[in-house]
Formats: sequence, structure tokens, C-alpha cells
Amino acid sequence: MDPRQYEGSFQRQVISNLEVAVRQSLPRAQPITHLGLGEAHVERVASNRRVFGPDGKVRVRYTACSDPDLRSAPEGTIDPIVSLVSFWNGDRPLAVLSYYATHPQSYYRTGMPNPDFPGLARFMRQLTVPSALHVHFNGAGGNIGAGKYNDGAVTNRSILAERLADGLRRAWENTKREPLTANAVGWMTEAVALPPSKHLSAETFEKELKERDPKLVMQGDASRLAWLRRCNTGHKLDVGCLKLGRARILHMPGELFVEYQLAAKAQRPDLFVAMAAYGDYAPWYIGTAIAYEQGGYETEPRSSNVAPEAEAVLIGAVHRLLRD
Repeated sequence: MDPRQYEGSFQRQVISNLEVAVRQSLPRAQPITHLGLGEAHVERVASNRRVFGPDGKVRVRYTACSDPDLRSAPEGTIDPIVSLVSFWNGDRPLAVLSYYATHPQSYYRTGMPNPDFPGLARFMRQLTVPSALHVHFNGAGGNIGAGKYNDGAVTNRSILAERLADGLRRAWENTKREPLTANAVGWMTEAVALPPSKHLSAETFEKELKERDPKLVMQGDASRLAWLRRCNTGHKLDVGCLKLGRARILHMPGELFVEYQLAAKAQRPDLFVAMAAYGDYAPWYIGTAIAYEQGGYETEPRSSNVAPEAEAVLIGAVHRLLRD
């Protein structure tokens, strides 16, 4: 196997730089006196990628969709809300965290890294509120994209960015502040063992490794082998929940379907619930149990490394984390 496929000097340098930055930041730490929470409805950005045809089969409306028939289909199940969590020292905002569920893409596979429209929207807000650090998190957007409103034209990147930035602006304007004390802050975790997909075969992957089969790299089978070995040795993933006053921020693994985010919010309508997915990426897509019966790209063997039973495991973990 060509070792250049796994050249990791850049990643190691980033980790080293991060350590230095964290150490240098500690002497400049500022007190947090207030928490700000705000939400707004984002217009004409997100749509469900899974469109059911008259034959009951799933047609995939990718994040860039050139098919006008698919683009004309309804938005489908989405979470249209962008959530904003801000930290304040008196009247001065120090940091703003945003959460919104969609594939963060307009046009892609250009060979150049790009923050795309969520990154542009974040930058617009940084210019508007320069005293605060702005950090954007992708929610449970595994089956969500901008495909209904994006045919892949390069001009759509700025259009989508402006729409998301408008939602972020309104969420900021809707923000309500409340005092934040140390005893109102907490961090809880649930260790979960996600069942691996039954189509994964260690024997097949190890044969590819032995024979230096290109599929081991090109189709991600090396990472699948590592995931399967971890599962077989009882490895567990952490599902986390940050408690901030009446806010609960869930941190989830994989390319999670939006139904998990909606279920979490429905469980505690009395709280401000936000979600960041894409944490541990080893599971790849994590659909709902029924989605594995319905078909579609996200739950095909090439796309998901977990079994349908993963839904019950994750929903149970979220339920326990949100009880407090």
C-alpha cells in the first residue's frame, strides 16, 4: 500500500499548533457572566436528500442537484432552526456558537479546501460582531442538503451563505441573556456500543490489505476494517451533553439523520436543545432504523457502517442525557 495515502504530517502539525494556542490562551482567559440563547428559522437552504417517488423508492436529491424534477419536490423533513449560544462578559460578547443541520456544500470536489456557504455565513457574522469568536457546528444533517435550492452553479454559494447569515442575524437579534454561574454548567457523557453493519467483513478487508487492493484506500475499506475491529473488541463511543443553564448541547457521532435532532428537541421542549453531529466519523452515515429498509444512498452498504439497531442505542443515550 502506498504510504503517501496516509501522510499525516499536516494533521500532526495542526495538533501541535493547537496545543500551543491553548496554552497561550489560558493567561488571557476572561470571566463569563451571562449566557445568551437565540433561534431563528432559516429560509430556503435545507431540504431532505431522500425523495420518495410514486413507486415508493428513494431518489437521492444530492446537495448539488441538477435534476429539476427532484428540486421541485417538497423540502421534506428538516430542522429549519439555527440555534445560537453566546457567552458574555457583562455586555461584551466573547464567543458565539451556532448550530444548523445540513450538508455544508454548494459545489465541491474541486481539489481545494473551502469552508463553503456555512463558513462564509460565519465570516459575515464575525465582521458584524467582531468582539466575539464565532464557531459553527453542523447538526444532524446526514440526510439534509441544499439540493432543492442548489443546482450546483457556483453563484449559489454566496446566495446560500447570505440566507444562512440572515438566519444567524435574526437568531442573534432574538437572543435572550441570562446569568450563568458555575453550578449551572455541566458535562455528561454516555458510552455507547453501536452495532456494526452486517455487510462488513474483516476477512474481505484483510484480504484486500494482504493483496494491496486499491479498494482498501479508494473505498475506505481500511477505516472500515479499523472500525470493525474496534466494535469486535467492545469499543464504545461517547455521546456528550453540555449543560449550560437551560441549554443542552448534544455531541453525536457520524453523519446522523435529522430525525435524531428532532427527537431530542421533542423530548425536552422546555429546554433549549442544540446538536452537533459528525463527532466520531467511524460509523459514517447513521440512518433511522426504517431508513435501512427504504433504501437510498445514505443507508447503502457503501455508505453506512452501522446496523439499523443503532437507532435504539443512540435514542436511548440521548434520552438519558436529557433527563436532567
